[in-house]
Amino acid sequence: MTEEAALPPVLTGRKALVIGVANDRSIAWGCAQAMHRAGAEIAMTYLNEKARPYVEPLAHAVDAPLLLPLEVRDTAQVDALFEAVAAKWGRLDILVHSIAFAPRQALEGRVTDCPRDGFLTAMEVSCWSLLDLTRRAAKLMTGGGTIFAMSYHGANKVIENYGIMGPVKAALESAVRYLAAELGPEGIRTHAISPGPLATRAASGIPDFDELMARVAERAPARRLVTIEEVGAACVFLASSYAGAMTGDTIYIDGGYQILA
Repeated sequence: MTEEAALPPVLTGRKALVIGVANDRSIAWGCAQAMHRAGAEIAMTYLNEKARPYVEPLAHAVDAPLLLPLEVRDTAQVDALFEAVAAKWGRLDILVHSIAFAPRQALEGRVTDCPRDGFLTAMEVSCWSLLDLTRRAAKLMTGGGTIFAMSYHGANKVIENYGIMGPVKAALESAVRYLAAELGPEGIRTHAISPGPLATRAASGIPDFDELMARVAERAPARRLVTIEEVGAACVFLASSYAGAMTGDTIYIDGGYQILA
């Protein structure tokens, strides 16, 4: 039995909405799998009809009772998603926000030269959507809950070719801290998760990303890259009662790479 398959059922009875699964290499999929193995019931979304064939089999694999389309800039789809969650479960315990996007022209070249519309799009999809989804999810977290947002080391250090997503992820991490302060009295905890580089579909748009992964695997104290399963397992712990006193932090899951100069 693998370590991932042997996760204890610490989330039995919990209801988790996982946003951002694109395929079986997605960080969000690592979270969905791990939470399902830990006993949670999973709802999932897919971006559009092009993505649905890749996501639907994964939803079946975790026995997801809800699989709905979600483009976070489409208010009608966001409304429909949370109406469906409320109708099916009547509550929500976990929200995983694992989406980010910037137009290619906003990622290329200098941050100084980022076009206004590219910056606003990146902020809306990658950061503001967390606020919108959290506001809706919090209304269903009547017994408390846990909210996750996915960040990256480029939020705090300059990473070559990461471009405008660095400032955007910095804004995301700041938003997590404010959400933690505001929602903590309601028993809702928030975490920014900062995995090391992974070969996800989103990362494929970053120039020379293979070289970055090789460099991290060579230099990280663990001398390897992390896996989506390890990210998911850490989120299981953070969503469980064992982490009940933890909120507002950025949690690095990167083999120790962030400690290096």
